[in-house]
Amino acid sequence: MVKVLIAIVLGIICGQFFPGWAIRTGNTFSAVFNQLLRFFIPLIIIGLVTPAIADFGSRAGKMLLITVGLAYLFTVCSGLFAYLFSVGLFPHVLNKGALSALENAGQDFTPFFTVEIPPVADVMTALVLSFLLGIGIAVTGSRKLLSAFAEFKNIIVLGINKVIIPFLPPYIFCLFLDMAASGKVGPVLGSFLAVVGIIFGMTMLLLVLQFCVAGIVAHRNPFKMLWGMLPAYMTALGTASSAATIPVTLRSTISNGVREDVAGFTVPLCATIHMSGSTLKITSCAIALMLMFDMPVDFLTLLGFIMMLGVTMVAAPGVPGGSIMAALGILGSILGFDASQQALMITLYIAMDSFGTACNVTGDGAISLIVDRIAGKNQNIA
Repeated sequence: MVKVLIAIVLGIICGQFFPGWAIRTGNTFSAVFNQLLRFFIPLIIIGLVTPAIADFGSRAGKMLLITVGLAYLFTVCSGLFAYLFSVGLFPHVLNKGALSALENAGQDFTPFFTVEIPPVADVMTALVLSFLLGIGIAVTGSRKLLSAFAEFKNIIVLGINKVIIPFLPPYIFCLFLDMAASGKVGPVLGSFLAVVGIIFGMTMLLLVLQFCVAGIVAHRNPFKMLWGMLPAYMTALGTASSAATIPVTLRSTISNGVREDVAGFTVPLCATIHMSGSTLKITSCAIALMLMFDMPVDFLTLLGFIMMLGVTMVAAPGVPGGSIMAALGILGSILGFDASQQALMITLYIAMDSFGTACNVTGDGAISLIVDRIAGKNQNIA
């Protein structure tokens, strides 16, 4: 997050005095990186979603199914929550169509050249193939294919960590360099600050609602339990990683009265599949950009997007920025985001990455409380 903020600030400053050839050089890098990103998107989907579905399908147990179901329900509900608040608040604080009007304004710094890198498949093909392969591996129990896709996932994660993520700050720098030089950065930056502030407030309210639900099910004080998860929340703000926060999340969850065996099962699992905070951020940012680009905000379209996003998010944990990387495909295929809009989504998401992670891991405690209550009623549930 710090690198992204530095890239934004430097891009705005340098855009005020860099010569035209330097802006065009930056746009050339952006154009090539866009092509590389488009090439990676279907590979990310196949490489991450396929082994995730195969792994969950090959594991048995009612507690697993209950935990996965709750995690998906929480994730989808967080997307719907984000939709309701976003369509209610953003039109009052954002200038509708502001970015659409700016697209043809200002000086145009065309890249010196572009390199076409066609993806191996389109997004929907990659999604359908991932489901087919994942379910097929689970049903047939093919260990060789599962092992092969696990190794393929490692290669894709390596590519994200060593190629995509390191070049994101320069990419964002070039993006804001162009906007600053073209005179477009003022409306963009002001809108971004408003969106970030509202989304932070939404994550707080979402956590209160999640723990109120958990409190009702577990017959406990939701605010006391939410306070008990504060160490996990603060740790996640610093690490920006659900996986790295697992030890603290586990300790906080047990301190809230969840049995150790239940917490030891649900916390690591939810760190993998529960992405309420990430889904809230992506949905809210997407709606904000749709309004600013004067794109239609249709409920049924966004409902399909949120439900598909809930599945896609399962593939993203443990990869820095993995959530937004996995979501780029359906942002393009379902919502119609082009390369520049996807770049703005990446910028918005990563600039507040820690907020979503903190919301994810804190919500893991709420799910653990519910599972503990259900497991307590039926000792044979596992």
